[in-house]
Amino acid sequence: MAEETPESSGTSLLHNSADTASKPRHFLKDVVFHGKFQLLNSLTPEENTQCQHGLYFQDGERRVDYILTYHIKKPSSSRSNRQSSRFTDNAFTRSLRRGTARLGRPPPPQPRGDPEVASQDHSMDYHEDDKRYRREEFEGNLRDMGLELEKDEDTKTPGVGFVKIHAPWHVLCREAEFMKLKMPTKKVYEVKQCSGVGAKINTLVNKATEPLHPNVEENRGQHVKHLSYAFSREKQHLFDLSDRDSFFDSKTRASIVFEVLKRTKCTKAKYSMGITSLLGSGVYTAAYPLHDGDVDGENVEPNDRKLLYEEWASYSVFYKYQPIGLVRKYFGEKIGLYFAWLGLYTQMLIPASLVGVIVFLYGCATVDNNIPSMEICHPRNNITMCPLCDRACNYWKLKEACGTARASHLFDNPATVFFSIFMALWAAMFMEHWKRRQMRLNYEWDLTGFEEEEDHPRAEYELCVMQKSLKKEHKTHKPTEIAEEPTNKWKQTVQSAMAGLKLTEKEKLTCRDRLPAYMTNIVMMLLMIGVTFAIVFGVILYRISITAALHMSNNPTTRSNVRLMVKTTAAIINLVVILILDEVYGAVARWLTVLEVPKTDRSFEERLIFKTFVLKFVNAFTPIIYIAFFRGRLVGRPGSYLYVFESYRMEECAHGGCLMELCIQLSITMLGKQLIQNNLFEIGIPKLKKLIRYIKSKRRSFQEEEREKKLQRYETDHFLEPFAGLTPEYMEMIIQFGFVTLFVASFPLAPLFALLNNIIEIRLDAKKFVAELRRPVAARAKDIGIWYNLLRGVAKVAVIINAFVISFTSDFIPRLVYQYMYSPDGSMHGFVNHTMSYFNVSDFQDGKEPMDPHHLGYQVEMCRYKDYREPPWSNTPYVVSKEFWAVLAARLAFVIVFQNVVMLMSDIVDWLIPDIPKDISLQIHKEKILMVELFMKEEQGKMQFIDSMTPCDGKGRNNHAPIARSRSIPHTHSHTHANNF
Repeated sequence: MAEETPESSGTSLLHNSADTASKPRHFLKDVVFHGKFQLLNSLTPEENTQCQHGLYFQDGERRVDYILTYHIKKPSSSRSNRQSSRFTDNAFTRSLRRGTARLGRPPPPQPRGDPEVASQDHSMDYHEDDKRYRREEFEGNLRDMGLELEKDEDTKTPGVGFVKIHAPWHVLCREAEFMKLKMPTKKVYEVKQCSGVGAKINTLVNKATEPLHPNVEENRGQHVKHLSYAFSREKQHLFDLSDRDSFFDSKTRASIVFEVLKRTKCTKAKYSMGITSLLGSGVYTAAYPLHDGDVDGENVEPNDRKLLYEEWASYSVFYKYQPIGLVRKYFGEKIGLYFAWLGLYTQMLIPASLVGVIVFLYGCATVDNNIPSMEICHPRNNITMCPLCDRACNYWKLKEACGTARASHLFDNPATVFFSIFMALWAAMFMEHWKRRQMRLNYEWDLTGFEEEEDHPRAEYELCVMQKSLKKEHKTHKPTEIAEEPTNKWKQTVQSAMAGLKLTEKEKLTCRDRLPAYMTNIVMMLLMIGVTFAIVFGVILYRISITAALHMSNNPTTRSNVRLMVKTTAAIINLVVILILDEVYGAVARWLTVLEVPKTDRSFEERLIFKTFVLKFVNAFTPIIYIAFFRGRLVGRPGSYLYVFESYRMEECAHGGCLMELCIQLSITMLGKQLIQNNLFEIGIPKLKKLIRYIKSKRRSFQEEEREKKLQRYETDHFLEPFAGLTPEYMEMIIQFGFVTLFVASFPLAPLFALLNNIIEIRLDAKKFVAELRRPVAARAKDIGIWYNLLRGVAKVAVIINAFVISFTSDFIPRLVYQYMYSPDGSMHGFVNHTMSYFNVSDFQDGKEPMDPHHLGYQVEMCRYKDYREPPWSNTPYVVSKEFWAVLAARLAFVIVFQNVVMLMSDIVDWLIPDIPKDISLQIHKEKILMVELFMKEEQGKMQFIDSMTPCDGKGRNNHAPIARSRSIPHTHSHTHANNF
């Protein structure tokens, strides 16, 4: 490393130990007199002032851009009487041991003790030494890459050492050029504003929504914008480098260091190890960038994190817009896009919630005028219904279903059809609105033209390729030479590792290599889906058996509320099972993805998302799909019921239909997942994990508050929860989007509950990212990736499912068929009687009739059941009637018409709304013209400089003048175009 900057304990001693290779005689002198006293001086309070709370190196000038942590072996009991200080126990002792080894001297004698204990200590020392050697090599490679390191092992966090990493200016410039980072240039241009009526409307809207904007600079309207260009060391004059410390912000600096960490390898092992492998093998325990500062407390300096905490992560600002620009500045584009998407989704839920509430209120207002429910609830209604179960259940009167019929009308009325069409169009508009919002953010965040490059291969992939290469090499090249002496084993290891690295460049994993993993994936996915089906089937058996048991109760209140109790308890059981299986399926999906050994992190993430989505989607919606489309249709009829295991009779829907039961299941599952999984778990689990880390660090409770004030920034961040990616956040919102769109015909209040949840969710996630999680590495992205395709797929499926819900689950189609084909006066009078068939009780199978046939006080000869079948006195008793086929044909026709009409309307909405806003398209075009103008002006300046340096003779002018003139023509042309804007 070119710069000789004094560093703290670890760095100083490491530099000194490196110098002893050339000056072995002065090893002790250099270490003791230079390293020790410099270390002590660096900790002087007057010079240090806690290095600005751990954000800088010991010199107080170089900023900490990244942190690596590693485990420090605790001293054994035999050494407990030694003086414990940072100098003697850590850096100095190790440097002394390495120095004596270089001098050819034997290491200091170790204290003798129990041989068994000594062997265990020797094994542990071997592993610790191996990790230390790998750390030393990796850190040496980082220094070779130009990074500056500083170690701190004397912290208030026992057993944890910290490596502070700083990227100097030349490294930042080099990596920014490699990563093609777009940075603002000196060139500033005016952003075109709306004019005329549009400008007046925008002014009025801005004034009306001014209280809703957060108090941050990024949300104030900017009329000028810096022209951005990919950073280049050759064109540094284009950028404003007057303040180099702030030119690359902390987010960018951390991403640059992370890129260097990913490229740097540790090769002095059996195989090449990158930072991921080093973290996985325990060589390092964590790697993370630092937060900018504290969020609360006395004398906290202003910083972006504190501003985010006050203006974004507080529940008191729930009604305000999010400071998306500041979120992107602090966390990066990928996280900024997630919160921008979540904010837009929440805004779009407002009109959907209003329409859903109106539809629900319409059902409440018209329930007293609904003729079918009035006929069911009429006091003179004397229709006797067949038993709902064998033996234990008795005959019952239809008017007992009055409450269920009235409640079903709240969700099963003509307005729900309109709401289903509205929500399908709403989903299409939401997708189009997001594409426009995404393009606007791409322009504002200088992501236009950004293309994601292929990531570095994952460490697991490189390991598998290495093993494959070594196996192939072992098969093709048989050993012909005798092994070298033991002294050359290390040389052999390095040579084999380097040879393996060369082989991995040619090798790759093929489909044949991954075939066992693919087969395991298919089998396990089918097995997990089968587990979900089995659990749903178990809940069905629970409902059937509990229904029969409660009907045998002597308590009349229990018998009258059997359906409500069974529905509610079964829905709660389903909810608990869904919550448990969600966690199991998440772990299974990750394990299956690891088996596939994807090449890049992006491929790993996409495969993991797909598997997790499939498993969690099936888990959440299988019980709902069963109630919507299968329950009550696989029953049979009285005298010929369908049985499971020859003893459990399949359950029927209530007379009002299965829509009410579907609504109960949907509401309990949706609300339960949102309250328990999305909110309670997100609040409780991070706090619990943080508490466990505190307990593991053996910090006494009465000292906790006092020590917390003295912790450095990197120590405080160490106790925060590691960032696990955005997959859980997106996944819960995608599942919620499914609840809002897929079965909205049965639960019009779903958008309202989703809106209330998301208002809390945004602030909850914000607080988690700002205060509970370690700062994630900023990742660039121009879209939300595979999640958009999943959203689009769910929106398409929602149209089909809602068509089937309206047509087969609700009574909307049977009512239409009766009103226009069978009603004598074109009204709904007589609809209830029309939908029920007759059954002669003498046709009951032996042992299936009710135990108390005189329960109603008279002998029942005929009972009724809901179905379209011929009466027992017809020539074909109990055969489906022609009304059944008429209703079925109408249902299928409705599905086809509804699906095609709604999808056509969605495509029209997609076609009418352009993906790129017109003003953004113009600004992007203007930026291209200005960029061409900037470079042509620069080229013209170069040519003028060349002309001025050329001797003024005719030959020189003839050589250069035509070039200058020819290159000045495009400049004038582009300038003319730029003025048009």
